[in-house]
Amino acid sequence: MSALRRILYWEAGLLVAFTALAEAFPRPVLEDLFGQAHQPDLAWVRIAGVQALGIAMLMVLIAQRVDELWWFSWAFVAVSAGLATVTALNAAFGVPDGSSALFWWLMTAGEVAFTAALLWGMSLAGNERPVD
Repeated sequence: MSALRRILYWEAGLLVAFTALAEAFPRPVLEDLFGQAHQPDLAWVRIAGVQALGIAMLMVLIAQRVDELWWFSWAFVAVSAGLATVTALNAAFGVPDGSSALFWWLMTAGEVAFTAALLWGMSLAGNERPVD
């Protein structure tokens, strides 16, 4: 259970750190740091950031009661795997002219890593405490 707990805490912490930075400074983060094309409206970044903060809070709650609720981490696997799929497809086929694919490939790599880590942690937790 401790491995899954650590994974959930790490993912929540990194999610909050990046999200807070992107919400506070969306233009410098997206355009200057990651080379994305100019966006006239960045409300979508802030909306996604608010949702990511909510997911991070749920990760912390599950981590605190991981002995009882470890199986709930499937929800985070679904989110991470879904985001990995969307970002990979966008990096490969949907980057607009004037934008760099680096941001999307980095997000893909991060989400694949977290998906794998969550699955590994859940396999350990499942062996330690099967669902009744």
